[in-house]
Amino acid sequence: MLKSRPFLLLVVMPLALTVVLAGAIFGGQVMSDSHVGDDIQHALANKLGTSHDIELSQLQEVQYGYGICGLYRTASSDNGYASFFYDKDSENIELDINSRLYKSRCGLSAVC
Repeated sequence: MLKSRPFLLLVVMPLALTVVLAGAIFGGQVMSDSHVGDDIQHALANKLGTSHDIELSQLQEVQYGYGICGLYRTASSDNGYASFFYDKDSENIELDINSRLYKSRCGLSAVC
């Protein structure tokens, strides 16, 4: 029964194709998500005009995954963390916490 042609065509092939398709979809998503931190660090370094390492913390996806709010700190800074908003689509970063963009995306009312 396990080696019969109908069993292979009706059970094994669909299961194998489902596993391959799921691996392609979710594997691609994991690969793209792993580079977001690097993209944010690069955008922060450009915006701040620094070549020092940047540490990210408390990253949170907002706007249905189109933006990320979080905290950053440069390696050379003795100060604490500062807030930012990163837009994945435009790859723009907002550092001014009083700006309309930051408040509408990362404010308490936007998170709740």
